[in-house]
Amino acid sequence: MVKKFVIVCLLIVSLSGNDIFDNRCVPCHKDLPTSLQQMFMQYLKLYSSQKNVKYVLKYYLKHPSKELSAMSDLFIDVYGIKNPTKLSDKELKQAIDIYWDRYKVIDKLK
Repeated sequence: MVKKFVIVCLLIVSLSGNDIFDNRCVPCHKDLPTSLQQMFMQYLKLYSSQKNVKYVLKYYLKHPSKELSAMSDLFIDVYGIKNPTKLSDKELKQAIDIYWDRYKVIDKLK
């Protein structure tokens, strides 16, 4: 009985799609006029490779600055620069990996 309950709970959690990115990143961005996908494309255009984008995002999220942001000056003037993340290094890496996998275009081009 307990074994079946644990399996059902694990199945529900895995199907819900909730992860560190959905729980900690998406809620703060949902009210902004620019989607996370649009922001991703801006960072990809500016920093060009997976390695560079992930490195800059990690550094930016720990040490936010106008100079590193891919967002326009107008966007920053209206919405400001975010506060440094409270995520651990492990959580931050996981969130950035999920972000990259969700919005990367490389595998979607045919």
